[in-house]
Amino acid sequence: MKNLTMIALDDTDHLVHPEEFSEVTLWSSALSIFTDFKNHQPSVIEGDTPAIQAEFLMRKAHVRLKLVVDKSDALVGTISFNELDEQNFIKHLAKGVGREEILVTDLMIPRAHIKAISYPELKTVSISDVIHHLKQNHQQHCLVIDPDVHHIRGIISASDIARRLHMPLVIESRPTFVDIFQAVKP
Repeated sequence: MKNLTMIALDDTDHLVHPEEFSEVTLWSSALSIFTDFKNHQPSVIEGDTPAIQAEFLMRKAHVRLKLVVDKSDALVGTISFNELDEQNFIKHLAKGVGREEILVTDLMIPRAHIKAISYPELKTVSISDVIHHLKQNHQQHCLVIDPDVHHIRGIISASDIARRLHMPLVIESRPTFVDIFQAVKP
């Protein structure tokens, strides 16, 4: 039997992840930055979860978006830090609703308002094309569907793209009425 030698961890030793072993550029296939639900569990939350708890759970898990599901695990919407913004809470508080009573379903983007990229199209484009689409549509995240089998196949995240490319990726949010009013106010 061969004896193994134990060595101490050096301060520069760090955890690695599979994506660190593949070089990704703006011209790489968009599939290389796609979180495929065939290989990764979707990050979900039930719609009747209090919104303040959802925000805590998202921060703890280091995720910026969760898929909102009902009791039978069917997608009913999405919730991100954009929807968990203090302004959205204030709208409900102004109606007399207590902060702890505001649910994920009160703040989420409903399924009917979600647009997605088709998986067959995603297979034919580059990361640069996806970045352009996200910027053009003011989206931090985009679902990917496989229309042939009616599967919500995965998700694309601007923060994942930035991390993989080792570069900042700024996606401007869509201006609100308040933003426009403040911009033109003397």
